[in-house]
Amino acid sequence: MTLFLRFCWTSFLVLWCATALADPPALRFSAIPDQDESRLREKFAPLGAYLSEQLGVPVEYVNATRYPDAVELFKNGDIGLAWFGGLTGVQARHAVPGARAIVQGAEDPEYYSYFIAHVDAGIDPGSDFPGAIAGKTFSFGSQGSTSGRLMPEFFIRQNTGKSPQEFLGPISFSGSHDRTAELVESGRFQVGALNYQVYDRRVAEGTTDPNVATVIWKTPVYPDYGFTAHPDLETRFGEGFTERLARALIAIEDPELLSAFPRSSLIPASNDDFAAIEKIARELDFIR
Repeated sequence: MTLFLRFCWTSFLVLWCATALADPPALRFSAIPDQDESRLREKFAPLGAYLSEQLGVPVEYVNATRYPDAVELFKNGDIGLAWFGGLTGVQARHAVPGARAIVQGAEDPEYYSYFIAHVDAGIDPGSDFPGAIAGKTFSFGSQGSTSGRLMPEFFIRQNTGKSPQEFLGPISFSGSHDRTAELVESGRFQVGALNYQVYDRRVAEGTTDPNVATVIWKTPVYPDYGFTAHPDLETRFGEGFTERLARALIAIEDPELLSAFPRSSLIPASNDDFAAIEKIARELDFIR
């Protein structure tokens, strides 16, 4: 073997070994920041460890500071999996052809929001839309939130024939469900709309006093959160990886892992499950 051929063969072996020994690509995932950042990091770390063990690849949680950031990370391929709300999931799948909703919580097909009011606003709870919120100061959550913005705005329009700007007093976008609860309880805003699970969790923890920030209305149900998978997963990790990922998520029974969402269990999902959210998002110009 000539010196040149020996050099070529040696170089090939070095390159092959380096490739074979290289770390496998990491599955990076994120979630919409519907709660404070430290809580999200803490609760999703065990999920990453579980998925890494089940799938045999490194799994990393990536923080998103705003709802649009989570969609942008997915759109750019910086994450391959995301726990989106109904609206952000629809937006992400619209931006990335081939993206699929694969899993949702058992509670997500029939999700709902609370309208809460400070006790001094003088609004009585009831089963009908609370028309007494007319002219009151009002806090939504993030502008990209399904349960804290899209659906509350839809129900306001449906029941009054007016936009929130026309029907309510000054409005705010707090950025998260926790913050909405805090703003109403402090009296800075008279009324707010938020995710029912966050409100119930805060009451159970003692961080929100239900006698001060009172639930005045429970909205009709709608589909909300779920995991969306990027189509590039099949290229990066091999054919069938997305189905393996979905099965691993659906198989979760550990209460600690499920508390990350929080959900009683995870069930299969498809893009069609969120057709109603997509229709409303288009009507209200949240998707262009």
